[in-house]
Amino acid sequence: MEGPWSSTHVSLVLPLLVLLLLGPARQAAAQRCPQACICDNSRRHVACRHQNLTEVPDAIPELTQRLNLQGNLLKVLPAAAFQGLPHLTHLDLRHCQVELVAEGAFRGLGRLLLLNLASNHLRELPQEALDGLGSLRRLELEGNALEELRPGTFGALGALATLNLAHNALVYLPAMAFQGLLRVRWLRLSHNALSVLAPEALAGLPALRRLSLHHNELQALPGPALSQARGLARLELGHNPLTYAGEEDGLALPGLRELLLDGGALQALGPRALAHCPRLHTLDLRGNQLDTLPPLQGPGQLRRLRLQGNPLWCGCQARPLLEWLARTRVRSDGACRGPRRLRGEALDALRPWDLRCPGDAAQEEEEQEERAGSGPRAPPRDPPRGPGEERAVAPCPRACVCAPESRHSSCEGCGLQAVPRGFPNDTLLLDLRRNHFPLVPRAAFPGLGHLVSLHLQHCGIAELEAGALAGLGRLIYLYLSDNQLAGLSAAALAGVPRLGYLYLERNRFLQVPGAALRALPSLFSLHLQDNAVDRLAPGDLGGTRALRWLYLSGNRITEVPPGALGPARELEKLHLDRNQLREVPTGALEGLPALLELQLSGNPLRALHDGAFQPVSRSLQHLFLNSSGLEQISPGAFSGLGPGLQSLHLQKNQLRALPALPSLSQLELIDLSSNPFHCDCQLLPLHRWLTGLNLRVGATCATPPSARGQRVKAAAAVFEACPGWSARKAKRTPASRSSTRKTSIKGRQRGADKVGKERGRL
Repeated sequence: MEGPWSSTHVSLVLPLLVLLLLGPARQAAAQRCPQACICDNSRRHVACRHQNLTEVPDAIPELTQRLNLQGNLLKVLPAAAFQGLPHLTHLDLRHCQVELVAEGAFRGLGRLLLLNLASNHLRELPQEALDGLGSLRRLELEGNALEELRPGTFGALGALATLNLAHNALVYLPAMAFQGLLRVRWLRLSHNALSVLAPEALAGLPALRRLSLHHNELQALPGPALSQARGLARLELGHNPLTYAGEEDGLALPGLRELLLDGGALQALGPRALAHCPRLHTLDLRGNQLDTLPPLQGPGQLRRLRLQGNPLWCGCQARPLLEWLARTRVRSDGACRGPRRLRGEALDALRPWDLRCPGDAAQEEEEQEERAGSGPRAPPRDPPRGPGEERAVAPCPRACVCAPESRHSSCEGCGLQAVPRGFPNDTLLLDLRRNHFPLVPRAAFPGLGHLVSLHLQHCGIAELEAGALAGLGRLIYLYLSDNQLAGLSAAALAGVPRLGYLYLERNRFLQVPGAALRALPSLFSLHLQDNAVDRLAPGDLGGTRALRWLYLSGNRITEVPPGALGPARELEKLHLDRNQLREVPTGALEGLPALLELQLSGNPLRALHDGAFQPVSRSLQHLFLNSSGLEQISPGAFSGLGPGLQSLHLQKNQLRALPALPSLSQLELIDLSSNPFHCDCQLLPLHRWLTGLNLRVGATCATPPSARGQRVKAAAAVFEACPGWSARKAKRTPASRSSTRKTSIKGRQRGADKVGKERGRL
């Protein structure tokens, strides 16, 4: 018989007692408020703005949803800095002088939708700094000092829709920089110093619709990288130093509707530059240096063409443009710079017959004189506004072009015998290519303290005097390719502490200019291709601790001894292709924990020995060994190279056999084409491994004659007589298991999609 306090009653009453006892405590916790803050408990908002706080207050109500801490002095966000605030949806940390975000700083904030870290002092983001933010929709990082992005940084932000990285110090985007951002629709990268985008920098962004890259240092259209974001509808590329765009740039964006190329230095646009953007509706070319434009082929839906601020010449060569505009009903703007009789006329008010074509000799001669007398192409200046209001004309050396809008100056191919002077002090890019001055003297570029990019290619330069670059404290890009340089002194490169990219291809270097490199603490990318360097010695890279990319292709290097690469511990890309290496420099790879790409193609390697890549096995993603005369690969040659390796290039060698490589489980590309494989029972392990790969590998049998031309992967008949074949045949192959697994996954996905659609109807 049950009494009044049976176990059943106790189980019902105990929860009520707990609620009664804890209720007041919860209520008090919910109503507490830090002394320096203002709490709105009804709306669950807390504001602690501009209170000189050095750490996150620990008395914030647990139920808080919006927390505003802007204008404090936090500097460091430690791990679990917001522990105890699981309901937070909006977090504002603007202007908090944050320099470091520790790994796991935001763990526990699984409901956060907006994180604002704009206007701080962040130079980097640790790999796991943003862990725990699986619901985040918007991340603001504008106005920091971020210099690089490492793949995986944003991998935990699967719900993110907007990422703002504008106004930082980014100079390049690595491959898979935004891996994991499957729902991002708007990526803002404007107002950085980007000049290089890896071909796969934008891979993994299937939902991206808008990309902002304006106000950067892109000097060529990065078509391969941009075309990875095939869903783009709006692309903003204005205010970059682009001078030409054509079909060869490889821009292929089938869904693109708006393309902004305004405020740049475009002098020509190829007729098929946009041939692979069929849905383009609006093209903005305002404020460039176009004096003519061909009819554009490909963008059949184009309806608006903006040409204001270009020095358009409305002579006979403009007639095809006008005919095309009329035929396609494209609305355009812009005004004629000449000839004189049409100066100032609106382009859209002209008809093809308004333009005079050859036949009137006097008229043709008059127009030629006008164009010759009009000087170099440049956007027209604003007219004077009245007495005393004339606009000051920026200086510019004779025969050069100085564009104030883009702050670019060019004297390319002007036959100059010495470095000219008198450029505008705010010049950002100076192009002196294809002139002739064997000597660059001391202080050759006075008053150009803002210069970011300096082009000195094809100038016959044999020497840079000590102090030649003095005063160029902001210089990042120095192009000295295709000259006669055999050496560089440290004194010659003094005064450019921020130099990140040094281009020395196709000169006469016999050795790496190690002493000069020690004067460049920020050197990021060194280009020494196609010189006559025969050895990389220890000490050559001393002081290059910031070096990420090293290009030594096409030299005469026979040896890279241990320790030669050691100082560059952050090296990510090493190109040693087209040299004279007879073996993999395994010892030299020690101390390169960040190496992602290794190029060894075109060396006479002949054989790979066990453990050849062991020192970089944990980091390496791309390995190039093609055209290396390889005849033999040891079974342990690729030991340690496991799931990290994404691509392996072994084409155009002399391989008759190859061991199976089951440890390379995550390969996305393997190329075995143009090898003379001998398809006998010794190749059976390779055949079995290849059948389990869902990849095209290109391996074909060269011998025996009965198998010639057959694909190794599919040549089952060749291996049927081999021992163990029948037992293998009775089992399910990896390919069939993979196929079954994929079918199962697709089935489940279709079911999930169907459920989602049904719910959407309710």
